[in-house]
Amino acid sequence: MDLKTYLASLERGGVSKLAEEIGVSASFLSQMAAGSSAISPARCVLIEIATKQAVTRRDLRPDDWRSIWPELDIPGTPTEQVAA
Repeated sequence: MDLKTYLASLERGGVSKLAEEIGVSASFLSQMAAGSSAISPARCVLIEIATKQAVTRRDLRPDDWRSIWPELDIPGTPTEQVAA
């Protein structure tokens, strides 16, 4: 799931709570979700943990996750199934 969709699904106050969990402001989290601010690899991991893998590192960095986290690329397993 993309971050923007995830944030939209949260109840009132959820964005602020998630932002606090990952150590950013709610406005910066919204900027990351909108694509106007880059999401660092370290923050990707924090977001994946805080969202209980509803938003994965693969979701957050679809173009370069394999080069950052090659251990996530399990041979013979489709990417979509690994994320589930």
